Amino acid sequence: MTNELPEIGSPARTKAILNRYRLVAKKSLGQNFLSDLNILRNIVAAGDVNDHDNVIEIGPGIGALTEQIAKRAHKVVAFEIDENLLPVLDETLMDYKNVKIINEDILKANLPAVVADEFEADRPLKLVANLPYYITTPILMGVLQSTVRFEAIVVMMQAEVAERLVAEPGTKAYGSLSVIMQYRAHVEIAFNVPRTAFIPQPNVDSAIIRLTPREVLPVNPYEDKALFSFVKGCFAHRRKSLWNNLQGIFGKQPEVRERIETVLNQTGISRQLRPERLTLLNFIELTNAFHNEGLM
Repeated sequence: MTNELPEIGSPARTKAILNRYRLVAKKSLGQNFLSDLNILRNIVAAGDVNDHDNVIEIGPGIGALTEQIAKRAHKVVAFEIDENLLPVLDETLMDYKNVKIINEDILKANLPAVVADEFEADRPLKLVANLPYYITTPILMGVLQSTVRFEAIVVMMQAEVAERLVAEPGTKAYGSLSVIMQYRAHVEIAFNVPRTAFIPQPNVDSAIIRLTPREVLPVNPYEDKALFSFVKGCFAHRRKSLWNNLQGIFGKQPEVRERIETVLNQTGISRQLRPERLTLLNFIELTNAFHNEGLM
């Protein structure tokens, strides 16, 4: 320990910090303060963070997770959008010289530039964060679509969203988010977090998701954006068949319908299937086939 105070994430220290600074969790920023040291340590362990790693954190709050990362990592750079939390973090993390706080919205930040400025290129880079629930998906998609390469991404999110990310074809939770996220990375739920671990308690339970680089696919889409747009279009009406959704994407003109039929025959995919029955590779195959047919 760098001082004799309890760790930031302990319930007593969390409450003391909140009272001292008269902090109230801002619903507009999705703030809930995690106050369970075992869970905080397990989050860092899920990322296998060690003293060779550089780590990006998003939304450090009062520094509870930041402290646990800093104890194990080489360096931590945390993005905090709430200016009111900057003096709090200056105090709570003052003994950790390997931490830098950046007062910026991660969705607007130039992440590749920050990584180049703050970290050595020869060290593994990881992202570990308790994400604001209301912008979990935009943050994850932004990170995964950037040129920055993470060895691991370990983030807390709403349990329901986590289930969608890891859902398999044919299940109720499987949808466009499942396909797109699984195209970008290997996704798994590390463990679940009860709502009672937070101050104040949110209305939902949470889960820790771990994303790691996925294996090379046997076939790739001709363009990522085209794949994402196509997948979203296929799930536009979940209760409708693939055939009906494809007409919604491309049109119902006789000539277009004939070309859709040609592609389905070529790929051997039944027009009667519902979109949630298709695998990631099915979606990639269809994207490329429709492109070759001149529909995309």
